[in-house]
Formats: sequence, C-alpha cells, structure tokens
Amino acid sequence: MTDWLFDPAPTPSLPIRGSAQRFPVRRILCVGQNYAAHAREMGHERAEPFFFTKPADAVVVDGVDPVFPGATANLHHEVELVCAVGADGEIAGWAVGCDLTRRDLQAAAKDKGRPWDAAKGFDQSAPCGPITLGALPDPAAPIALSVNGEARQSGRLDDMVWNPEEILAKARTLWDVRAGDLIFTGTPEGVGPLQPGDRVEASIGGLQPLVFTVTPR
Repeated sequence: MTDWLFDPAPTPSLPIRGSAQRFPVRRILCVGQNYAAHAREMGHERAEPFFFTKPADAVVVDGVDPVFPGATANLHHEVELVCAVGADGEIAGWAVGCDLTRRDLQAAAKDKGRPWDAAKGFDQSAPCGPITLGALPDPAAPIALSVNGEARQSGRLDDMVWNPEEILAKARTLWDVRAGDLIFTGTPEGVGPLQPGDRVEASIGGLQPLVFTVTPR
C-alpha cells in the first residue's frame, strides 16, 4: 500500500448517458482552428489545425456552474464536439463540450510568442456534458451555442477540416493516446464574450445538450 505524503486528488470523471458507470478523464487534448470560418474570424485565412492541451481537472461536469475566472476581462465561449477514448484506444463515445478561453491572455501570449497555458488550461475551463457511447449519431449534425437565449455559434460537424478519425490519427503521431483521453475537436465561428450570470446552452444533434451558468467570483 502506497504511503502518500497527502491524499491524492480524486480522478476527474464524466457521467455516461444511460449508465451508472463514469468515464475517468486522463487528459484533455484540444484542436485549434478546425473550422475554416472560425480560423478566418481569428485572422487566419488558410490555417492548418493544431493541438493544445488542458489539464484533466479543468473538466466541469454538466450541471455544475463554472466560476468566472480571475485575471481576465474577456472570457470567450467555444462549443465543441468531444471525443472520449475507450479501453481499446479508439473513440468510444461523444459529448458536447465548451472550451472556455481567456481571450485577452491568449492575445497577449500570441503577441509575445509565448504558450497559451494560462489562456486555455485554467481551472474549470472545460465544461462537458454526459458521454454518449457508441457511434456518433450524426456525423453531419448541427452544432450550436446560445447565451441567454441569443444564438451565438452555429455550424455543422461536417464543416470540420479534420474529422474525428483524422484527429485521432494525428494525435497518435504526437502522443500515446490512451483510455480516458478526451479530445475537443474545434469550434465553429461565432465565438464571443461571456459575463458573470450568463446562461450558456450548447448542443449537437443526437447528443445531450450542455447547459451552465457562469457564476460570479
């Protein structure tokens, strides 16, 4: 039995739709600029998608409201399809996620050629809905996000530059992808700011929607 200096942190996990089991989260890989229209709104006309990461404990389970983070005046929403990697190293399920981004910190990091960790990998930066196991219900499903009932983001999954299987294949060239990995697959155009008290509703056809309210600090 291991004699820990202090008790280890609990394993982050997500509920599985229709099951009492939970999905243990090992790490979070994210794809940037995987929708051409979003790449353009970020100032890149012909951007190639790329990866960045978030820590596993950035996950916020559906039904828990994330707290508006410190050190930012420009928190942005980015709705995403999330792939959940199963025991065989393949995609075992899917969920609706939201990549929260401290856009002002990201812009400052870009200007100085520095990493994005503080902009993307902060606490509670990855709200995620329950996982639906099996095949993706509709590979061309609509993906959308609204804030306080106002539509902000809208697109289709088949607008992706890299589809989920291509993303998984490319991720394997960079990491030993294993069970428990989550992959956020990119966001359509329409990203924008959130304020404390805003209610966010994110949806992808065939998956359980993600709903949360940004809580004031």
